[in-house]
Amino acid sequence: MERSVCEQTLGPHLDLQSIEASLRGVQNEFHWINQALNVPRERMDDEVVENLMSGYALVSQLLEAKVDLFALGSSAYLLELNTRVLCGTSEQKRREYQKHIAATNHHFYERTDAGIQDLAEWYALHRHESVWHRAAGIYIRILTEPQLFIEGNDRTGTLVMSYLLAQAGHPPFVLTTANAKAYFDSSALVKKMTSNSLSNLFRLPRLKARMAGFLKEQASSGYLL
Repeated sequence: MERSVCEQTLGPHLDLQSIEASLRGVQNEFHWINQALNVPRERMDDEVVENLMSGYALVSQLLEAKVDLFALGSSAYLLELNTRVLCGTSEQKRREYQKHIAATNHHFYERTDAGIQDLAEWYALHRHESVWHRAAGIYIRILTEPQLFIEGNDRTGTLVMSYLLAQAGHPPFVLTTANAKAYFDSSALVKKMTSNSLSNLFRLPRLKARMAGFLKEQASSGYLL
């Protein structure tokens, strides 16, 4: 039997309701989670959750449209994911962040040691790896110094990881009350590291392997439709 046009053309999409329910659970328990972290974080308020959900919504749209996030000409979507975790889709908020967004665009496109050129080159060199290792590696590459964006690297990195995993048919990564401490502690550790430092040449691959295992363990089919 022939598949319908929709079945042929549409890619996977995310269960946004389940994702938000999980994030709200973390938000409700965040006071206690934060007390257990090695490096305490800023509070997880409604705006943070709403902005992150607007990012997951864009990830779902990209997946459904089968957009290759790392293809030539798709880099603007990476910038949009970063803008969404900071501003959501609010035009007023974007006007307030206008100078910051412009500075981020310059940082993203002009820096060869930290911008999209560096990230695209890294991804091309690691295409042969499993999606778990690629997702973990791209997240680490975004967060290590020098970071890909001026702000919001961990949240944007989470969305990019989720895109890569779902593109390969696996559930996206979503924060839960069970995995929040491990995720936040790993994020804090990665942020302290420099991607091109000789001292980290052996630490980063081990960290990537550990994080790839973590992502695989956390995969939950409830987040992917």
